[in-house]
Amino acid sequence: MFRRVSLSTPFQVGPVNSYLAGRTIVDPGPDSEEAWSELLTALEARSLAPDDIEQVLITHPHPDHFGLAHRFGERGARIVASDAATPILEDFAGRLDHEQSYFVDFFERCGMAAETAETVTQLPEAFLNYASSVTVDRSVAAGDQITVDDSLVTVDDLVGHSVGEVLFAFEADGERRAIVGDNVLADITPNPFLQPPADDDEPRPRVLPRYNDSLDRLATAGYDRFLPGHRRDIEEPSARIEAIRAEHEDRTDDVEALLDSPTTPVNVMEELFGDLPVTEQFSGMSEAVGHLDVLEERERVEREESGGVLLYERA
Repeated sequence: MFRRVSLSTPFQVGPVNSYLAGRTIVDPGPDSEEAWSELLTALEARSLAPDDIEQVLITHPHPDHFGLAHRFGERGARIVASDAATPILEDFAGRLDHEQSYFVDFFERCGMAAETAETVTQLPEAFLNYASSVTVDRSVAAGDQITVDDSLVTVDDLVGHSVGEVLFAFEADGERRAIVGDNVLADITPNPFLQPPADDDEPRPRVLPRYNDSLDRLATAGYDRFLPGHRRDIEEPSARIEAIRAEHEDRTDDVEALLDSPTTPVNVMEELFGDLPVTEQFSGMSEAVGHLDVLEERERVEREESGGVLLYERA
């Protein structure tokens, strides 16, 4: 039903997978002329022009996945995304401002130098070049169905990799398949990025614990094949999820072993990864804090705040 189109991105992860079925496209790629040219070539191979696309489905609000959506929306295509992703897609710059404001303070509380925290949180501003905001015409939730090329596609929630990420499930060639964005990848163990609270009076989401829960649910959902956001198809979804979960558990154990005495999240990151370049410290902090969150929920660590800095110690 859906056919994969590989599109170039300027990001370290490499090309992104877009999917075409009839006059529907899923995740049209970053807003760059290179990706647009590649996508036009793929459409032409199917005797289609951009004006022929009737709807764009977005798995999650990351620039490499949704950036080109506005070009189709301006041509009359219906843009479809989850309820939670919609406000981010419609004001991506505003969302980035919110994240920067929150994480400058949070990273300092984690033991990061103020100047470094400023730099780490400002780096994603470059994403704005590839992530034009787009108006969402239909917001969907788990259980909703979308007609694609005379077939029904069912929406389900995914938790962890991004706010508002969803999968699109369908039947094809006797298999139960799903486009899963970046929630499960064949050759990469996804690292859920830290997320700020939706409102100032709410606690910070504990992303990695919820991601682990989401993977456990997905493993038993009976899918035969995943179509991921990057690289090759996943032909044994449950086995791949099991491998990802095992890697997460090993890393959680590694983090616990570092906590003989009160330790900051920055110290944990440095022990795990050494001297990371500043461009990789947001992902490094996401992993360090994520595993500390898992340990805290399991009551295997104790957390305190001393002098405005968070400290963790093995319980």
